[in-house]
Amino acid sequence: MSKKDLIGKTVHILEKLPIEKIQEVNEFADFILKKMEDKTLQEGITKLVREGKPYRFLEKEEDIYTVEDLKVRYK
Repeated sequence: MSKKDLIGKTVHILEKLPIEKIQEVNEFADFILKKMEDKTLQEGITKLVREGKPYRFLEKEEDIYTVEDLKVRYK
Protein backbone atom coordinates (compact mmCIF):
# COMPACT_ATOMS: atom_id res chain seq x y z
CA MET A 1 0.00 0.00 0.00
CA SER A 2 1.39 3.40 -0.97
CA LYS A 3 1.71 6.41 1.30
CA LYS A 4 -1.12 8.16 -0.55
CA ASP A 5 -3.38 5.11 -0.10
CA LEU A 6 -2.59 4.93 3.63
CA ILE A 7 -3.35 8.62 4.09
CA GLY A 8 -6.64 8.25 2.24
CA LYS A 9 -7.62 5.22 4.31
CA THR A 10 -6.70 7.04 7.53
CA VAL A 11 -8.71 10.12 6.56
CA HIS A 12 -11.70 7.89 5.76
CA ILE A 13 -11.43 6.28 9.21
CA LEU A 14 -11.00 9.66 10.92
CA GLU A 15 -14.19 10.94 9.32
CA LYS A 16 -16.10 8.23 11.18
CA LEU A 17 -14.64 9.03 14.61
CA PRO A 18 -15.97 11.51 17.17
CA ILE A 19 -13.98 14.69 17.71
CA GLU A 20 -12.43 13.43 20.99
CA LYS A 21 -10.91 10.41 19.24
CA ILE A 22 -9.67 12.57 16.36
CA GLN A 23 -7.90 14.77 18.92
CA GLU A 24 -6.25 11.67 20.40
CA VAL A 25 -5.03 10.59 16.96
CA ASN A 26 -3.74 14.10 16.34
CA GLU A 27 -1.83 14.16 19.63
CA PHE A 28 -0.35 10.73 18.87
CA ALA A 29 0.72 11.86 15.39
CA ASP A 30 2.36 14.96 16.93
CA PHE A 31 4.17 12.71 19.42
CA ILE A 32 5.50 10.45 16.66
CA LEU A 33 6.63 13.46 14.60
CA LYS A 34 8.45 15.01 17.57
CA LYS A 35 10.13 11.69 18.31
CA MET A 36 11.34 11.48 14.69
CA GLU A 37 12.62 15.07 14.78
CA ASP A 38 14.47 14.42 18.06
CA LYS A 39 16.11 11.32 16.58
CA THR A 40 17.14 13.24 13.45
CA LEU A 41 18.57 16.05 15.58
CA GLN A 42 20.50 13.61 17.78
CA GLU A 43 21.94 11.85 14.72
CA GLY A 44 22.99 15.21 13.28
CA ILE A 45 24.73 16.24 16.50
CA THR A 46 26.48 12.87 16.68
CA LYS A 47 27.70 13.25 13.10
CA LEU A 48 29.00 16.77 13.76
CA VAL A 49 30.93 15.63 16.83
CA ARG A 50 32.31 12.57 15.05
CA GLU A 51 33.36 14.43 11.90
CA GLY A 52 34.06 17.84 13.40
CA LYS A 53 37.43 19.36 14.13
CA PRO A 54 37.15 20.23 17.85
CA TYR A 55 38.48 16.83 18.98
CA ARG A 56 41.02 16.24 16.22
CA PHE A 57 43.85 17.15 18.58
CA LEU A 58 43.16 13.93 20.48
CA GLU A 59 43.98 11.81 17.44
CA LYS A 60 47.58 13.04 17.40
CA GLU A 61 48.10 13.04 21.14
CA GLU A 62 51.35 11.38 22.11
CA ASP A 63 51.59 8.93 24.99
CA ILE A 64 52.96 10.83 27.96
CA TYR A 65 53.12 7.88 30.33
CA THR A 66 54.06 4.24 29.90
CA VAL A 67 53.59 1.15 32.03
CA GLU A 68 57.11 1.67 33.36
CA ASP A 69 55.96 4.93 34.97
CA LEU A 70 53.65 3.07 37.35
CA LYS A 71 54.79 2.89 40.95
CA VAL A 72 52.28 0.23 41.97
CA ARG A 73 50.65 -2.36 39.73
CA TYR A 74 47.34 -3.93 40.66
CA LYS A 75 46.31 -7.34 39.43
